[in-house]
Order: sequence, then C-alpha cells, then structure tokens
Amino acid sequence: MTDPTPQTTASARVTTASGAAPAGSRVLAQTAFEIRTILRNGEQLLVSIILPAIILFGLATTPILEALGVDLGSRRPVDVATAGVLSLAIGSSAFTGQAIATAFDRRYGVLRQLATTPLGVRGLIAGKLIAVCCVVAIQFTLIAGLALVLGASGGVHIAGLALTALLGTAMFLVWGLVMAGTIRAEATLALANLLWVLMASLGGLLLAHSGTWGAIVSWLPSGALGDAMRAAVLTGGLDATALAVMAVWTLVGIVTGVRFFSFDAK
Repeated sequence: MTDPTPQTTASARVTTASGAAPAGSRVLAQTAFEIRTILRNGEQLLVSIILPAIILFGLATTPILEALGVDLGSRRPVDVATAGVLSLAIGSSAFTGQAIATAFDRRYGVLRQLATTPLGVRGLIAGKLIAVCCVVAIQFTLIAGLALVLGASGGVHIAGLALTALLGTAMFLVWGLVMAGTIRAEATLALANLLWVLMASLGGLLLAHSGTWGAIVSWLPSGALGDAMRAAVLTGGLDATALAVMAVWTLVGIVTGVRFFSFDAK
C-alpha cells in the first residue's frame, strides 16, 4: 500500500439549526465517510478484496495446500482456503488498511482536528469500527460467493462466524490504531505491510501450523483469529479458547491505546 491522500471528514457537516447533530448522526456520517474512503482507495481495495480473492482461487484450484504439507483430511481444499481467506480479509481491512490510513491522517493533522469537533475521539473510533465491519461484511459476501462457485460446502456455524468476525475486527482495529498513534506514518506503512505478510505466512492467519510453532502462534492475535475462524467454518463449532485470546488482546490493545496514543505526529 502507498501513502494515502489526506482528506477531510464529512462528519463535521452534519449539523442542525441548534448546533451539532445528535451523537448517532455524527457517528453515522463519519461511518459513511470512512466506507467511501476505503472503497475509493485502490491500494486498500487491492489488499482487502482483490488479493484475498486471488489467494482463495489459487489455493482452491491448485495443489499448493498439499505441497505445503497441509493435512486436508476429508476436507476439500476450497473449504480450508475459505476459512483462511476470511481471516486474512479481516486482517487486511481492520489492521493493515486502518493502520496506514490513520497514521497518515495523524501526520496531516486530521486526527487532531477531529478530536476538537463534536464527533470526538469515541465517535471517531465508533465510526471506524462500524465502517470496517461493513467492509468486512462486503468482503465476506464476495469471498463466500467465490467459494460457492469453486465448490465449497460444509456446515458453517453462523453465530460462531459472526462472533469471530466481530471480535477479530475489533481486535485488529484496536492494534492498528495503536500502531498508527504511536509511530511515524512511514514506519507504520512499512511495518503494517510486513506484519500482513508475516501473519498470512507464519502467523496462523491463513493456514494452521502444527507442533511447537502452532502452539505459540495460537496465543497471538493472528493465530487466535485463524483458529476461531477455522472452527466456525470447518467444524461448525466455537473455539472458546481462541475467542478468549482475542478478547484479551482487544482489552490489552485498548489499555495500550489509551496510555500511549498521540493525536500529534512526531
């Protein structure tokens, strides 16, 4: 992903005759602005939608999984690939995309400006969370459609899938904001992309890992999300341990953000 162009928010335009609009209207306006920004950004679309679709098609239609030593058992390659790509989609939108976009908003002074408007910090975060959830829903719809075309089948735990997606989105968004608010924008750009690659290849986000390494990554955000998603999509159940790990990482991220996040670029 590249340096995004600085933009102004639409939330400040939502006013009434008596002054600031209700909090809900401000958050919805910011949510709509965030969604438009994501969908109009070519780099974010590449990482969030195009790359996951390419990865799903490649893993489902070639013997790559077998070559990597993945134990498919009685499962089809497309089913295993779908579980991993759904997790990857969340990491792309909630972490990589938001970390980079927020870091450059911070650099250009947009975050400091928003903090002084009626939208406030909580409204900004709520708008981002709702917007990313909407984008993730779009991603899931497109990925699921492609998976069905490629022959995916199996009993998906709908509640488990929804809970995993919501908790995973919140967890990665929190840590994306922590990164964006604590280090320089250029460093965030490089580090967020590097972490995306590492999470997809070694971090258990795309594929499960066995042995000691698999045990280690299961306690990391990427591994926990991958495990929970695989449980919901492949076995039709809930991985309570993985969900608990994600909840803890989310809380730790919130505490870290409250303590160290800065609206001013260093």
